[in-house]
Amino acid sequence: MPDRHVQTFRQFHRVVMREAGALQGDFLGRGRALGASRLVWDMGDGPVAVAALRERLGLDAGYTSRLLRSLEVEGLVQVRPSPDDARAKVASRTVSGAAEAALLDQLSDAAAQATLDGFTASEVAQVEAAARTLTRALTRRHLTIDAADPQSRDAQWCVGQFFAELDALFDSGYDPAKAVVVGAGDLTPPRGTFLVARLHGQPVGCGGVKLPAGEPAFLKRMWVAQSARGLGVAGLILDRLEALAVAAGSPAVTLDTHSVLAAAGQLYESRGYRQVPDFNGEPHADRWYRKEL
Repeated sequence: MPDRHVQTFRQFHRVVMREAGALQGDFLGRGRALGASRLVWDMGDGPVAVAALRERLGLDAGYTSRLLRSLEVEGLVQVRPSPDDARAKVASRTVSGAAEAALLDQLSDAAAQATLDGFTASEVAQVEAAARTLTRALTRRHLTIDAADPQSRDAQWCVGQFFAELDALFDSGYDPAKAVVVGAGDLTPPRGTFLVARLHGQPVGCGGVKLPAGEPAFLKRMWVAQSARGLGVAGLILDRLEALAVAAGSPAVTLDTHSVLAAAGQLYESRGYRQVPDFNGEPHADRWYRKEL
């Protein structure tokens, strides 16, 4: 790789660290370093395995333990043995920790806004485009998409999150019992495949494909966590599912969706899917798509 690329990236790294306040011991004026605040942010509503937090943030065990102890002293987090493995630990926010995370969000938004206010409109557009590109490139280094048992814990968690999201979005709610039946066997080889996407080892998306012999493949359970949206994860899952359909000799790929899921419809149409009449009577759908292979 040319040295100029290395030096350009190093210069970018130095500038971003300074502008983000990563070098300050008093990040966003909250009396602690960036690493501690990132732990409060990244554990979410928890509880989350401490090992998963370390992996996600690229921190060593000793430093993570020291940061968590300082946050416990502040009354922001609780660390306790994992209910699944007594040798492991999980961390979660306290009520004060949840309030602190919300405040950190507000302060961080304000800091970002103050930086962007110094740019022209065209510069803001360029910075946004560059940030999206770099975020995707760096994040995908830590993304995996693998076949999984549809009844595994990660698969079930993803599907549960997907159903909960649909239930909140649909005016009449979402009842899985009324949906067109796609059982675990339909998404298990050779009848189909279920994929789980993981970022830093944690599940962030899923998708399944049913592969009936001699008939169009049928996509189901396509979902990406809010935290991973904008990274191109859905497109990568879709690529893998289509490749499985091609390998199985499927003449086409079909799916059903709903107009309230606007981003999903845009993705499918951008990938060559065209709307077709209702082919399966799915009660929760109002759009049906097909793509010839």
